Amino acid sequence: MFFKKPSGVQWIVCFLGNPGLKYENTRHNAGFMTADAFARKHGLSITRLRFHALTATCSIGEENVLLMKPQTYMNLSGQAVSEAARFYKVPPEKVIVISDEISLPIGRLRVRSKGSAGGHNGLKNIIQCLGSDQFARIRLGVGAPPHPDFDMKDWVLAVFRDQDAVDMAAACDRAADAIECYITQGPDRAMNRYNTK
Repeated sequence: MFFKKPSGVQWIVCFLGNPGLKYENTRHNAGFMTADAFARKHGLSITRLRFHALTATCSIGEENVLLMKPQTYMNLSGQAVSEAARFYKVPPEKVIVISDEISLPIGRLRVRSKGSAGGHNGLKNIIQCLGSDQFARIRLGVGAPPHPDFDMKDWVLAVFRDQDAVDMAAACDRAADAIECYITQGPDRAMNRYNTK
């Protein structure tokens, strides 16, 4: 008798953001913007609601990958990631999280294979829910507030405009490429190629 091999998922790529029109194209939604860039590049729709997230599956190289845009708010992103990781038995080392980073200039990327939350509430919750910080992250620079007294919430929820919007669109395209590089060629190659000015 012939049994079809089940099609599992080897990797999870989680794009961080806040759901809803009022958060579109804001600094805090750099992850969602990257998801849209990745989807356009590959002709995908990340629209299937599973694990408290909009999802899609695709192949990158020879790996099956679950793409996720959590529909919880940012500080509860770990719920979606941990549920999917448990369901597919994906270890933290095969999870990549895409997020915004205020300590980097607009358009810069930082690829890491593990690390702390760095003050980011979405990453903090994922670490808590996975019980590990041994997952990859690709951070997109969104720039720091113009002065120390500027309200951080207002800053990260502000929309990109003019040249900043152009630079962020290019960064999202590069981050989409970095995801593929990380999965197909490994973390060292991805860091060497994308952690540049």
